Order: sequence, then structure tokens, then C-alpha cells
Amino acid sequence: MRPLLARRTRRRLAADAALLVVVAAFAVPLVWLLLASVDAGAGLSVRVPERATAENFSAVLTDEITFTPMLNSLLLCGGATAVTIVCAALAAYPLSRFRSRLNRPYLLGVLFTTCLPVTAIMVPVYGLFVRVDLVDTLYGTALFMAAAQLPFAIWLMKNFMDDIPAVLEEAAWTDGASRMQALVRVILPLMGPGVGVVAIYCFALSWGNFFVPFMLLLSPDQLPASVSIFTFFGNFGQVAYGQLAAFSILYSTPVILLYALITRRLGGGFALGAAVKG
Repeated sequence: MRPLLARRTRRRLAADAALLVVVAAFAVPLVWLLLASVDAGAGLSVRVPERATAENFSAVLTDEITFTPMLNSLLLCGGATAVTIVCAALAAYPLSRFRSRLNRPYLLGVLFTTCLPVTAIMVPVYGLFVRVDLVDTLYGTALFMAAAQLPFAIWLMKNFMDDIPAVLEEAAWTDGASRMQALVRVILPLMGPGVGVVAIYCFALSWGNFFVPFMLLLSPDQLPASVSIFTFFGNFGQVAYGQLAAFSILYSTPVILLYALITRRLGGGFALGAAVKG
């Protein structure tokens, strides 16, 4: 009996040690980010600054470095997210409400497209954008980013829409509502948490996208923050680590605020939806 307990204890200790290693792998970069942002002489090593200072934040809080790129990112990612949610809701509705033997192959095909790397199609996409004069335009880049994340958004939206009872939609039809009115006024409000999940997923994915805007946007005044972060990497390997850390904290703030806002407003929606379904 004792050898069995000892073996279980060793396994538990080994599992705890592995989890601590994983936690450290995530925590150390975050600790460096916080400390380096207030350290005037920050480097790659994690160290407590001798004197905390706000010089790094003062240096990056300018129109050219932060405000204009952040505004471009908000316009680009907000537009791509809005287009994705509208198209995903319209595409998920017939997949959720109409039964067909083609639904499953279609959904598997949609899911397969999420596995395709964007880098594999950027050359023909760039050639297409040149022909239709969409290169170096925020709206053209937003449309492509929306199209790239639409397949998985459709999959998510369809799964959330399946949980909404069809009888509620039929009651709206009885009152004279059309299918579109039932979708907008009944289904989407009830699946608010699901729409919030899709919105957070799409916005965060667009916010951290570097390659697409780097390829399709050429003017410096239109570059989003995900691309302008390169300004902190100088020639000959010189990097302004303190300013880079301060900018990274500011760059992460909108996504964190969006997540906190949506989860706070829609956090109780899942329980409400379950109660309605029951």
C-alpha cells in the first residue's frame, strides 16, 4: 500500500513541477514587460528598476508612435469584426435552422479552410488587390481580414445558434415577424454571449495580425499598431526595450478592455439562455 501511495505522490509532484514550469514560462515575460516599462535602462534581463520612471510611456505617447497607429488598428479591426459578425450570423442561420445532407460536408469544408495558412494565399491576394485598386486602403484590408476569419466565426455562430429553441422564432412568426426580423430581434439577442465570444475572437485575431496589414498597407500613416511596433527595432540590433515594453502594454489594453466589457455585460446571458431553453 505504501509503495502505491509513494508512486502517486511522486506523480503528483512531477505534475505540479511541470505546471510550475508552464506558469513560469508565461509569467516571466509578463513580469519583464511590467518592470521594463518603468525602467529607463531596460534590457533583456528581468530586473527590478533602481528608480521607477514614466519616461518610456512619455516617449511613446505621441501621435506618430501610438495614437495614429492605435486609431488605425481600431478602424481596421473594428470594421473587420463588424463585417465578420454580420456575415457569420447570416451564414449560420440557414445552417442551424434548415436540415440538409449537405450541411455536414459544408461545415467540414468551412472548418478545413481555417487550417489554410494566410501566407499561402497572400501572393494571389496581393495581385488581386493591385488589379482592383485596393492596396494601401484600410477598408480593403479590413475586408480581407474579415474573409480570412469568417469560416471559424461561422462555425462558432452556428453552434451558439443551435442552442436557441426554434419555438421562440416560431412565436415571432405568429406575431407577423419575418425570418430576418426574427433573427435580428429574437435569436441574436438571446445568443448575446455567443455573439460576444465571436466578437472577442475576431477582434483579438485581427488586433494581433501583423502579416496581412504589413503586406497590403504601404503608407506609414495607415499602418496599424501591430506593424508600427517595428519602429522600436533600430539598425544594427539596437532595440529600445523600455519603450517597446511601454508600447506593448498600451497595445494590449484595448483587447483587455473589450474582453472585460463584454464578459461583464453578457456574463449572465448563458444562464438566462439555459433557463429559456429549459
